[in-house]
Amino acid sequence: MNIDRTELQDSARKLFEGTSLVPERDKSWDGIVEMGWPALIVPEELGGLGEGRAALATLYCELGRVLAPVPFLPAMLAIEAISRSTTIEGREGWIERLIGGEIVTCSMLELIADTRTDDGGTTFATARFEAVPDADKASHILIVSRDRKLCSLVPIANVHVSVIQRNIWDLSRRLFDVELNEVPLDPGLILATGDDAVRMVQDLRVHRLLGIAADCVGASNALLEMTVDYLQTRRQFSRPLAMFQALKHRVADLKALIESADALFEKSVGGQTGLPYDPVIEAGAVKSYAAWVFRAVAEESIQLHGGIGLTEEHPCHLFFKRSFLNANLGGTIDQWETAAGEQAIRELSKLARA
Repeated sequence: MNIDRTELQDSARKLFEGTSLVPERDKSWDGIVEMGWPALIVPEELGGLGEGRAALATLYCELGRVLAPVPFLPAMLAIEAISRSTTIEGREGWIERLIGGEIVTCSMLELIADTRTDDGGTTFATARFEAVPDADKASHILIVSRDRKLCSLVPIANVHVSVIQRNIWDLSRRLFDVELNEVPLDPGLILATGDDAVRMVQDLRVHRLLGIAADCVGASNALLEMTVDYLQTRRQFSRPLAMFQALKHRVADLKALIESADALFEKSVGGQTGLPYDPVIEAGAVKSYAAWVFRAVAEESIQLHGGIGLTEEHPCHLFFKRSFLNANLGGTIDQWETAAGEQAIRELSKLARA
């Protein structure tokens, strides 16, 4: 099946039509499930729609536009992992439940857990995961061993697992700390091992980074549209603010930034950047740039709204806070810019030696 991305965009906008920024969480999640979005990337032979990352990217952008408080990205990471797994027990049943709305979550910062295997062959995991969306509503959490050769699910309702809600500045998300203390891993919940796990983890990291980048692009577009509407409505010296040349130039600069981030993101999703980068570093660089653009748009939009934009109650601040959180989820802007720069230097050195 090949779903038109414009159709997905239209369906997403209809779902959130008439809602305010940060729509109600449970209602939004129920709507997403009813629309069948969790089945989007599940292979057709497993009862899904068999779409690729490009279709998902459209939905991530649309959720970013309304600052949706749903754990769609971590849920889709889990669905991708389970769909690809050849070792988990009852895969078809898992997919059916996840399509039906059951949530499996994961950290938006780091998936790594320390593992050890005892003489009896039981593997135990210990970790403290931060920035885990909706952990209080999730059945399991996705984890990865430090050598990335083991990918598994861990039940959250476990005596060795504790869940603590974290108070954060960005109220459009509910993030938790999840602690694993010598949790014995169920062999039936292991998703992949060895080289299969290494490939799966790489793809999941790319997926997570591009999902955050899409959220940034969608939110940036929505915020700029809101700012332009304000400039067209607010009048000064008997003219709309949008008529002032200096403000036009500032808005045009922001639009150019967003378009550049969107173009880079779309090429990365389609695997068309042509850059000789490691896939994770490339996705990290795209996420870094999209997050930087989102933050720049958020800061400038507050200024363009004038005095009202400086009040914390104004919608600008919802985007502003989300932009700063996105800049840190999946790795900071500095981290990914450094990684991309170092790889670029290595590639240039290879060319110089050739």
